Amino acid sequence: MWGAATAGHQVEGNNVASDIWLLEQIKPTLFSEPSGDACDSFERWREDIEIVQSLNLNTYRFSVEWSRIEPAEGQVSLSALDHYRRMVLACREAGLAPIVTLSHFTSPRWFAAKGGWFHPDAPTVFARHAERVIRHLGESVSHVITFNEPNLQLLGEWGRTPDPAVRQTMTDMLAAAAKASGSDRFSLMNTGDAAAMVAPVLEAHRQARQAIKGVRPDLPVGMTLAIPDDQAVGPDSRIEEKRATVYAPFFVEARQDDFLGVQTYSRSLIGAEGPLPVPEGAERTQMGDEFYPQAIGASIRYAHAQTGRPILVTENGLATQDDTVRARFIPAATAAVLAARDEGVPVIGYLHWSLLDNFEWFSGYGPKFGLVSVDRATFKRTIKPSAQILARIARSDLSR
Repeated sequence: MWGAATAGHQVEGNNVASDIWLLEQIKPTLFSEPSGDACDSFERWREDIEIVQSLNLNTYRFSVEWSRIEPAEGQVSLSALDHYRRMVLACREAGLAPIVTLSHFTSPRWFAAKGGWFHPDAPTVFARHAERVIRHLGESVSHVITFNEPNLQLLGEWGRTPDPAVRQTMTDMLAAAAKASGSDRFSLMNTGDAAAMVAPVLEAHRQARQAIKGVRPDLPVGMTLAIPDDQAVGPDSRIEEKRATVYAPFFVEARQDDFLGVQTYSRSLIGAEGPLPVPEGAERTQMGDEFYPQAIGASIRYAHAQTGRPILVTENGLATQDDTVRARFIPAATAAVLAARDEGVPVIGYLHWSLLDNFEWFSGYGPKFGLVSVDRATFKRTIKPSAQILARIARSDLSR
């Protein structure tokens, strides 16, 4: 599979019933700007699918927004479910395999106001949502991802001392959201106690997988993990400590899945004290990462060695204002993927992040990850030259 990926909240716009939407509006907030209309993809989704098709790609990954489907607890929107079913069917009509993500960081506001993933009923509630979605979307879904990067906060915090000001703002933001929601605790993915969230999220994954298989036993189910190319520096590197904390609990569960989604953007150097800074003089992306496209090859090999599962590259790319940098990144990254596949690693696909320049969470609309630019005033899509490079690589591989 060759494709591109998006996430609902980052492209659809006006996801007003979600937890993240509230945090964007509340004071204080860590978000640099609100998502607003985003890329207007809730209305322009057909155009997005047509762009993927025009680039010789055969797969489109997108997420369904739980807060649109169930904006209030127990209140299910058949209109929203029909909307996502139309997207799935349109993908098939365009010759694209639709890969559906059930939770790409966001949840309904009512869910977060109940304590989010720490509420004892959270796994059961999520599994019910998963069953509802798959039952409605039908036989045309290609693959399902339950959770996107449930290890992201662990990855970001491991070996680092949190900025006290950022931590305080996070605490105050969540407290303000709880007050606005009339709840005691407002909790969502990748905030709060990351270690304590692992168990309930993995239980939700298990229950969701079972619910999905109850509807469609043939449907491949997995999760995605954030996995940089970790490289040990020196004999006392803490790399294995990091792996045991950040990946191992998820790898154990992933061994029961049909595939594992790997999401890699760069490498991470690990020394005796933990993470090391990007090497002096190294080329950097807008996110501050080192330009290191070959990282995805090592991540693929490591993830497969640990789980024995087929690997789907569910995100890989970089943030840059200069599309010639992306044009250099794509051939090197895809070559690393194909090299791992040629070695015998069961790589089932490569999905570039992202299809569109979109809302990049705390960073707002500054970072440009897209193969396609989006005019912030008119939402006009313009395919970048780098997208044609990916198109040629995909066409060449698919014609083999």
